[in-house]
Amino acid sequence: MPAATVSRAPRVGIVGAGQLARMTVQAAIPLAVQVRLLAASANDSAAQVCRHVAVAPPTDFPSLAAFAAGCDVLTFDHELVDARQLRDLERAGHVLRPTAETMAIAQNKARQLALWRRHALPHPEKQSVSSAEEIVAFGDERGWPVIVKAAQGGYDGRGVWVVPDARAAAELWLQALDRGLTLLVEHRMPIEREIAVVLARRPGGEIAVYPVVETVQRDGICHELRVPAPLDPALVAEAERIARAVAEAVKVVGILAVEMFVSEGRVLINEIATRPHNSGHFSLGGALTSQFENHLRAVLDWPLGRTDLLAPAVVTRNVLASSAETDLHTGIAAALAVPGVMVHLYGKQPRPGRKIGHVTALGDDLADARERATRAVEALGGIVWERTAEREGAHP
Repeated sequence: MPAATVSRAPRVGIVGAGQLARMTVQAAIPLAVQVRLLAASANDSAAQVCRHVAVAPPTDFPSLAAFAAGCDVLTFDHELVDARQLRDLERAGHVLRPTAETMAIAQNKARQLALWRRHALPHPEKQSVSSAEEIVAFGDERGWPVIVKAAQGGYDGRGVWVVPDARAAAELWLQALDRGLTLLVEHRMPIEREIAVVLARRPGGEIAVYPVVETVQRDGICHELRVPAPLDPALVAEAERIARAVAEAVKVVGILAVEMFVSEGRVLINEIATRPHNSGHFSLGGALTSQFENHLRAVLDWPLGRTDLLAPAVVTRNVLASSAETDLHTGIAAALAVPGVMVHLYGKQPRPGRKIGHVTALGDDLADARERATRAVEALGGIVWERTAEREGAHP
């Protein structure tokens, strides 16, 4: 929807009202874009800061269709809407960015696998399975343990299992049958680093790529982003090439995050998200244009903003609540006193391990930025995984 066709502020509808939508609402203000939300609850993170909020489950099609009717373009902060419903919206004439077809790919790892094979994109050795015996055969041939993933619905470490042997495979298969899950089995590789590339793409194909980021994961949850990723330039170039190829393959419009592994000197696709993503949070205050602004620009088919870093090094750390009593209000002044640190809180009630905000530090090098970001997280009462590792006698 080019800007010239609209004589009023464009209305962007976001299905979902979590922290990603919250930060997109904030990015819309200087652009005079009106954001409307379809929230599961009036207490959702973004619903707290937006004037135009409808409350309904994303699976309620009449509510979804009524919401879409009041928007110029519909986009998403999660993948929880049935792709068949999204196709129905498109048939009714609504503009979805990303499209229903792109969302169907993002929602399903089996579809992603088929696409990577079709486009000869590098990925870990894996296959869809239809029985416990197929998992066992894969493990026997390629070695145990194996990684088993739910084809749909998993994130932040959920829907992913390390399966050590045939007996565990049989038990997991029975659990999957009970829950109606379809599964993939994947070779467990040595992982040297986990990285991600975030980019924005317009309908006509214009792409803006952010610097490659190293993502530090613990127990399936991202704790830290390090930008630029400390990688050999050849691997950086390969990661960017893969991300661009993925963007064209899935025909994304908006933000795309491609999560990858570096294993034995190769860059391999792990999974994708076709929306703003945790691995792009460093861009909010750390790059010339945040991922949230570029997402709006892309879905409105406006020129994309530059993605240059604002400092030689940027580190973002997620604030994970250490307990239900984590008191952000007591610690925020101390966190803000750390030089060069930006604090972003999500308006969420703390509970152990819940992601309730993030901090970003700009520095001359990664070590300097990491040290200050860590101090800010500690001031807020968040979990610092290095301290936990030290207490448990493990190397961080």
